Amino acid sequence: MTAHERSINEKFDPAGKIKEGVRLFRMRNWDNALIELLSIDSSSFTNEEKIELAYYLGLCYAKLERFEDALSYLEQVVTSNSDFLRVFQCRMTLAYIYVLTNRLKMAEYELKRLQDVGMESPLLFNTLAYTAWVQKRYANAVEFYEKSLEIDSENATALNSMGYILADTGIDVMRALRLCRKAVDARPENPAYLDSLGWAYYKSGETLEARTWLRRAMEIAPNEPEIQKHFKIVTGESSTGGQL
Repeated sequence: MTAHERSINEKFDPAGKIKEGVRLFRMRNWDNALIELLSIDSSSFTNEEKIELAYYLGLCYAKLERFEDALSYLEQVVTSNSDFLRVFQCRMTLAYIYVLTNRLKMAEYELKRLQDVGMESPLLFNTLAYTAWVQKRYANAVEFYEKSLEIDSENATALNSMGYILADTGIDVMRALRLCRKAVDARPENPAYLDSLGWAYYKSGETLEARTWLRRAMEIAPNEPEIQKHFKIVTGESSTGGQL
């Protein structure tokens, strides 16, 4: 079908424009996907079609970091009692937006709703842990990461993040080292994981090992503030390598 033929069909079949918007979305062409979806006249849509449109509009806005616009559409989906997995994704996206915009209680509300209906996953517990960590509720954060690892013992995000908390707070530095090593084994080029391992070595008193791993993290992500901070503390060097 030519572009001209498609445009004629879409004029009489607005649902066809959803398909084109979804195609662009899946190609990560979020700007044009949003333009396509916003141009749709949904007045003749069934409720199911309206929810599908709201779903993709919400995701497009989230990808473009237009968070307030995303919220209004994603909330339509989660209150629609539609597809279970789609509701899960939308609640997770809402929680992510609330974390980024520092509305942590609202993020926890969305996540707890998922937990209450049994939709538990490493992603759910990792996000709950992160919201607890941001609020400096370190014991709660560790508890949620433990639950994540109960589901997936190889989950690199949980391994690294719990390792970092255990090291940084001094709760259990030796276990922190084991967890961070395992995360680095899984993702050896991830600078955040290298940084966590270096910081755990530093907290355990092994400064030479700490320098090795933090230098590797700096080589990969020299402009990351947290890595710069740890590198400076452990090595006594600036990010450019000069002595302080």
